[in-house]
Parts: sequence; C-alpha cells; structure tokens
Amino acid sequence: MSTVTVRTGEIVAMRLFDVAYAIDLGRAEALWASRAGAGASRGRLNTAAPKAVAFNVPPLELSLGESTIELGGGSARMVLGARLHDFGVVALSARVPVGDLDWAQFSDRFNALDQAIGPASDTALWTDLLDRVRAVIASALERPGPSSLQEDYLLCVVHTLAQPLTGAQLRDSVDLAALLSGESRPLSEDASRDILRRSFSYYADDLVVLTWDRAFIYEPRGDSDVIDVIEIANAQLVEFRYYDELLDDELPLMYDRVEKARGATSLLASRRFAHLARRLYTMVAEVTELTEKVDNALQVTEDVYLARVYSAALDLFRVPNVSAAVDRKLAIIRDTYSALYEEASSRRAEVLEIAITLLIALEIGIVVFRH
Repeated sequence: MSTVTVRTGEIVAMRLFDVAYAIDLGRAEALWASRAGAGASRGRLNTAAPKAVAFNVPPLELSLGESTIELGGGSARMVLGARLHDFGVVALSARVPVGDLDWAQFSDRFNALDQAIGPASDTALWTDLLDRVRAVIASALERPGPSSLQEDYLLCVVHTLAQPLTGAQLRDSVDLAALLSGESRPLSEDASRDILRRSFSYYADDLVVLTWDRAFIYEPRGDSDVIDVIEIANAQLVEFRYYDELLDDELPLMYDRVEKARGATSLLASRRFAHLARRLYTMVAEVTELTEKVDNALQVTEDVYLARVYSAALDLFRVPNVSAAVDRKLAIIRDTYSALYEEASSRRAEVLEIAITLLIALEIGIVVFRH
C-alpha cells in the first residue's frame, strides 16, 4: 500500500455557516469588488452540461487570499475562499495543495489538517474568515443571524499518481477506509465495507467515496463538480437544520399564545386569534419559500453520475429526514392557523349575534317605554 505515490492533489477543509434569512448576491458581489479589492465570480459546474446540472441561483465565489498552516511539523500553503448561497449560507474553504507524497504521508497530511482546523480544533481561522466576509457584505444580508449553526467537511483529492491506476486498482492498492475514518488501528471487515459502500465511478480512472464527514476523490481531469455537489448538500443540511430548530422553538410558544388567546373575553379573543393566525401564516409562507429555494438549489436532470453522487450525499447527510421534519412541523402550524382562523370567525360571529340580540332588546325596550 505504501508504494502508491500522490504526484498532485489537494486536501480541503470546509466549514459552512447559516448567517442570514437570505443574501442579495448581486449586492454582495458589488460590495466585495469595491471594498475587499479581491476576486469574486458566480459559480457554475465545470464539466457538466448546463442543461444537465445547474445551480438554481449560482453562488457567489469570493477569493480570501492565501495563508500558511503548520501540518505535521512543517508549514504548508493554504488557499482560502468562500461561497455565498442566496438562501443565507456561507461556505468557507481552506485548500492545501499536496504533491510527491507516498500514501502514508498523504494520509498523515490529511489527518493533520483535520486536527489543525477540523471540528475538534480550537482554531479561530473560521470565525476570523467569517467575520472578514460579513464585515464587507453586511448590507447584503437580509435579517442576519448569529451564525450558531455550522457544518464541517473534509475532502482529500488526488489528481495524478506517480503510476497511473484505475479507480478499482487504487481502491485495491490503498486503505481508503483508514483514510476516511481517521483511525490508526486496523478496522474490521464489516466497518471497512460500511465506510466504502458509497463508492462511485464514471470513467475507469476516477473514483469518489463518500462518508458522513469525509470524502475521497480521485479525478485526473481536475474536475471540481463533485466537490461543488458535496458542498451544496452540506449547505442544504445547514439550512434545513436551521428551520427545524426554528420551528422546534416556535411550536411551544405557539401553544402558549393559543391558550392565552382562549383565556381572553370573546371580543379580545377574536382579535388575538386573528393576529396570531396572521403571524403563523406569515411564518409558514416565509419558511415554505426558503425551503423550496433550498430544495431547488441544484437542478440535476441528465447527468446520471453527478445525480447519483448528489443523491447519496443528501441521504448520507440526512437532508431528506430533516426536510421531512420541517414539513411535519409546518403542517402542524398550518393546521393551527386554519383552526385559529375558524375560531376567530366563530368568535366574531358570536360577538355579532350578541350585538344583534342587544340591539333587538334595546329596540323592544324603547317601544315598551314609549307605550
């Protein structure tokens, strides 16, 4: 296994943050160009045909320059960047080019990056980069939030090997399970099989293996579409998690407000029910609009290979499960809105009936008084 040498490649760390309800990408691009003085461009998939796979709204790519990082006792060059998604997610990335490393060194370098800037590290790199981006694009953020939700992901990418191999030959020649698990001790056959079961190839000389928090990509053509697809799936996870937690917090408050409204007199209850119904309707409309935008972030139609990778990433990250949870909670709020609307109408009709009865009694009283 140690005879395999990585001639060129890169290791990539991502961290994604929910920062706002939405981002005006056009304004953010103009702000970045005028204030940061660095490059910005609208993202697109490199090799996929536009009609086969396309971003619904292409994200905005920002260049954050370069830095150095200590990995395994030596310094390495790190290329920094960010992608802004219109549904309110900022995806930061740190790319470390690697070359002329045997497999053991390549694996060690990958694990060293995880230790240096991965989720278990105490580095301030990500918050510093996010603060830098937010300081420039602040006015492009619609209803900015505190960025408490985030997701991390690591990718190791091989472009060329000293001795060209097919994807199948590479998989048989190195221990990909150890690389993707980060474990130094030998894994059982069942564990290795489970880690490697989401493997994909299109050409004989490429290979993609996905796990929950890491991915391996062997791509001699330098195509970055798989990385983009993995990022989109992570961005969708961040956003659906945000709305899932938002609705988790909202449901108990909603029940409390309903009880308070029911405890009021009929006249006040009618107003409170109507006000609460309008509030819930607004929330349902906003969340539905944004979740549909997140759902349609990437349109995959004819590219079967990328569609398989994208679908596997979504399933692996539990995006459909979190999305279904959001839909269930939205359904509860919709039902509550309908019930409140009906109850408000009923209370208004009740008040109207009382008013009519009082008017009739008053009219009878006046007639009796006159006679």
